[in-house]
Order: sequence, then structure tokens, then C-alpha cells
Amino acid sequence: MKKLLLATTASALLATGAFGASHTSEVKIGIIIGFTGPIESLAPAMGSAAEQAIKEVSDSGLFLGGSTVVGVRGDSTCIDSAAATAAAERLITSDKVSAIMGADCSGVTGAILQNVARTNGIVMISPSATSPALSTAEDDGLFFRTAPSDARQGQVMTNNIMDRGIKTVALTYTNNDYGKGLADAFQAAFEAAGGTVTINTSHEDGKADYSAEVGALASAGGEVLVVAGYLDQGGKGIIQSSLDTGAFDTFVLPDGMVGDSLPAAIGADLNGSFGQVPGTDSPGAAMMADIGAANGFEGTSPFAPESYDAAALILLAMQAANSHMSADFKEHVFEVANAPGEKIFPGELAKGLQILADGGDIDYVGGSAVELIGPGESAGNYREIEIKGEAVTTVQYR
Repeated sequence: MKKLLLATTASALLATGAFGASHTSEVKIGIIIGFTGPIESLAPAMGSAAEQAIKEVSDSGLFLGGSTVVGVRGDSTCIDSAAATAAAERLITSDKVSAIMGADCSGVTGAILQNVARTNGIVMISPSATSPALSTAEDDGLFFRTAPSDARQGQVMTNNIMDRGIKTVALTYTNNDYGKGLADAFQAAFEAAGGTVTINTSHEDGKADYSAEVGALASAGGEVLVVAGYLDQGGKGIIQSSLDTGAFDTFVLPDGMVGDSLPAAIGADLNGSFGQVPGTDSPGAAMMADIGAANGFEGTSPFAPESYDAAALILLAMQAANSHMSADFKEHVFEVANAPGEKIFPGELAKGLQILADGGDIDYVGGSAVELIGPGESAGNYREIEIKGEAVTTVQYR
């Protein structure tokens, strides 16, 4: 009888330990984006959107048997890989986060993936890292993104330019993984469509004077200047120098250049410039706008819907796995993101949690019409924009 009691007690302890490993009263999610740096004007809405999804799940009382969820912020700086890696290390080792919503810019995202996430076996879902190189990066099944690859953006940007009858462009890109990847993808697509890139050259962020770079771009010529940079840093400087010298008066703005801070800084001279940023006119996008308005952030700001969706996918995958452990739930991200299943939109995370708890299937659509493909990234939808009246306006969706 004593042996039976000991065996029963041991089994109970083992069961309790197994439960403890997969469940905890509080689950922490890291939110690592560039709260400082060249896209810092976009970060507040991105961070708030992710935290809104976390709050929605936590307040539901339905997550992993009643566990609460909190977000813990870390600053990627967007461009300093050492600082981003250190921030991610702190989130994992000190704050004990179970997953990371982020990072944002491609270079720091790749550094965190290789140096921190893989080492610790932690899932990352980025809302905005778009380098094509991340599609083939070794990731041990831990990395996903709700933004499309710039291989797709290069094609969309080509169509956007060609549809306006423009056949020759000059091209400058920020000298990092994001800029180089986008520049190469765009040049390949544009030239394949019959266009001419007169010059493809990099620029560094953080300079006070871009007259030399603009001089080289002007000498090469082109009907417009494509600026594959950052709206709060070198990209803005290139544009201002171009306008000051009369080198170019119309600019093509890829996703890293789209945001309210750029027309606010440049003024009316930016009117007529155009570009594209991930986005849709789906029902979920409208819901995100309403959620943002009700909670004090701009729900349609660039990459805000993708940030909400990245956090939501992490939490829904945990619910599907019945575990907050990355090793358990990483296999469920595709499952909750794609059909079959009941469609889940922003503001409906409690509904999704209940369906999963009951053993059902969901198809998370979210605010960005999420559909994950092969490498664990969004298939890709874009909002074509034009600067009118010193503001970012929507032309159409592609």
C-alpha cells in the first residue's frame, strides 16, 4: 500500500510539473521595436497595437485556463544590432518572456533571431522586418512575420511607378539589410518590366549633409528618385537636400518612408510623391481603425495592424497548443493563421480563444488579412499612397 501511495504521489508531482511547464499564472510577451531610431515615429502605434491584443486576451479570462498576459517592452533601435541583441537577451533571461513580438527592422531582427531566439528556443513574430534574406534564414521553425517580403514590394513598387508612365528612376537605399534587399528586389523587377535604373547607390543614416549623395543621384538622372530609407533619418535628409538643390521634386516612398512625420517635416514640397506600405481594405482594417480610436492610438498607422496581428498569433498559437512554451506552440502558428476554421478579426480574440479551448479550428484574419505562406511570412497586400495636402492619402490597394 505504501509503495502504491508513493507511486501515486510521484505521478501527481510529475503531472503537476508538466502542467507547470506549460502553464503559468502570468505569461510575458516581449515587444521589441525601435522606440528610438530612424522609425521611432511609427513605434508608438506599433507598440500600442501589440499591447492592445495582449490586453484583450488577458482580460478575456479564457487564456490557458485563466492565465494573465503582460507585454514587456524592449528597444531595438532599428539599426544597432548589438543594442537590439542585448535588449532581447534581457527580455528572455531577466524578464522571462515566452515569445517576442518583433523585431522591427530587418538587420536587428536577423541579429536577434540568430544570436538570441535560436539560442534560447524563443518564437519571434515580426510585424515589419521585410528583407528577402529572412525568407531563407535558418530559424529552427521559430521565426514568422506578418509583413510581406520586399521581394513582393519590389514588384508592387514597379507596378506603381509604371502605371504612372515613369520609365527611368534613380535609386538610393539605406546601407543595411533592409535597404539593400529592397533596392535589389526593386531593380530586378523594374528592369524586367522594361524600366531603367540610372543609379543604385547607398546612403548612411545620421549624416548632417547629403549634398554629395544627391549630387551623384542628380548626375545619373531619372524622372523620379526612389528613396528606400527611413522617414525619420537619412531618407528624410536625402529628400530635403534634393529639394533644396532642385535635383528631384518627386519621390517614390517605400514602406520605411511612409508615415505622418515625413510630410510634417518636409511640407508642401512633398506633395505629389507616392509609394506603398503593407495594408488592406479588409473588414479587419476597418476594425483596427475603430479599436485604435477607442484606445488612444492610430490603428491604421503603418505596421500597427501587423503588430496587433503578430501578438495575437502568438497568443492564439499558445492557446491551440495549450502551452506558452515556444517548443510547443511554434507548430501551431500556421494552424491558427490559415484556413480552415472560423474567421477571427480584431476585437474577437476572446471568441478565438474559446473556439480553440473547445477543440475547434480558427482562421485568424486580423487587421492585415493574414495569410502565411511557405517561409512563415505574409503573402502580401499593399496600400498605394500619395502625399496630398501635406498628408499621406490612400490611392488604392494592390
